[in-house]
This record gives sequence, structure tokens and C-alpha cells, in this order.
Amino acid sequence: MKISIVTPSFNQIEFLEDTIRSVVEQHYPDLEYIVMDGGSTDGSVEIIKKYHHQLKYWVSEPDKGQYAAINKGFQQSTGEIMGWINSSDAYYPWTLEIVAEVFKQFPEVQWINGVASNFDVGRAPRNIDVYYKNQYDFLSGNCVLQQESTFWRRSLWEAAGGKLNESVKYAADTELWFRFFQLAPLYHVNTLLGGFRHHGDRRGESEGKYRREVQMIHHHYKYKSSRQDRFRAAVFSTFHHSVVTLLRTIMQRANLWVWDRHPRIVRDYNSLQWKIR
Repeated sequence: MKISIVTPSFNQIEFLEDTIRSVVEQHYPDLEYIVMDGGSTDGSVEIIKKYHHQLKYWVSEPDKGQYAAINKGFQQSTGEIMGWINSSDAYYPWTLEIVAEVFKQFPEVQWINGVASNFDVGRAPRNIDVYYKNQYDFLSGNCVLQQESTFWRRSLWEAAGGKLNESVKYAADTELWFRFFQLAPLYHVNTLLGGFRHHGDRRGESEGKYRREVQMIHHHYKYKSSRQDRFRAAVFSTFHHSVVTLLRTIMQRANLWVWDRHPRIVRDYNSLQWKIR
């Protein structure tokens, strides 16, 4: 099963090589790895050239921003499974193997997300955050989903428009997730797949702009949704998180609210297979 991964980069020499190594050193046999550099002047190109024989395609030229670069990269790709990893983030050594296993075993699964993790220096996870999201969480305003741990089928990508929204400067990932949720449920894989790196360039002003864009995107899709979906989402936004958690537990045990599912993919060590719960 061919997996296509795109890395956009611009003047990220401090972290770029670690990101590239986190992909190519998995030695996944059917990997299509593409690096799109925005015309860096900090030595990044020399790093990319060092790994050129392990890349399906790379280029270093001015672009119209991160999401335009990702779109151009995916246009060069042919893999059945897709994802992107930014040039300061990283995958874990087992990521692509597990992604392929899950998609092979469950043809009905269109997109997946792993356990969220974060790091700063090195690649050891400093924080792990377990959460489960569905379309109603997103419509209620709970729109956090770790992009580094998200993978999808090309068929879903094409059904959702086949590109990231380049008019969104900071949060085009969130806008894409809203489109995916309109088409297919998200499955949560109960393991680490990718990590987000905290560093100086990601603090302060840009983080605030990201959150403001997420709010605008949420508002847009909330009022595009059906009255029924807005009502269901309102249940989760009206009450405190602890009340919502208790209410969901009661309803699920009573086999009510069948629409409010967070399907999980977990490892069954007796059969040595993945299972959907």
C-alpha cells in the first residue's frame, strides 16, 4: 500500500533533517516522500540534497505559503494513503507500518488519527493527550485535532475537493477536517503516530492567529450544517465538560445517541489484529 507524505519547509534548517529522517528511516517499502521547500536561504537545500535519493520529488522555489506548497506536493503524489508532516515535527519509528496495517485491515476506514503527542528538544514525547473527536465535537467548537497524527485515503481527499484551502493562512488543516467530517467518521488509533514540536517560532502571535482562524472556520461550518446537527452539537457546548462526559457515558451504555460515536481502533493481543470498538 503506497503512502504519500509531503513536507513543506522554509528556512527550518534547525529541525528539517530530523523531520526527514523520521520519515525515511522507517524504511517503509512503498513510501512516496515529497519535500517542498519555499526557496530557503539557510542551508536547508543542502540538507534536502543529502536525502534526494530517498525522495520521490523535491523542489526549492518561492511559493505562496505552506498550504500552497502542500497542495503542489500532493499534485506530485500517487499514493492511496496521504498525510503531511511539517518541517519541525516528526513521526515515530513505527508510524507508517501501523498506518498501512490499519488501512489494509479496514477498507471502510477513510481517515484516522493517533494519540496526540508533543516534544521540544529531541524526539521523546514530553506530553501525551488522549482525546476523541467526531463531527459534533467540531461543530460545538471543540476543534483540536493533531495534524501530525492524521492520515487519510486519497478517495476521501478527492471527494472533499482534492486540495487545502489556500485562502486560510494558519488553520487550513482544521478547515480540511470539517470537510472530511461531512463525508466520513474519524477513527482513532490507540497509539502514537506523530508529534508536534514546540519551539520559538510557534509561540505568541502566530498561535493567536491560528486560534482566531479556527473560530472563524468553526462559525462558517456550524451555520452550514443542518438544524439537527447544530442541535446535537449544542448539547456538548451548553454544559461543562464533566457533565458532557457523564451524559455521553450514560447514553452510550444505554445504547442511545447512536449518532454520537467515537470509533477507536485498538490492538487485540490475542489475535494479533487491530479491532474496532
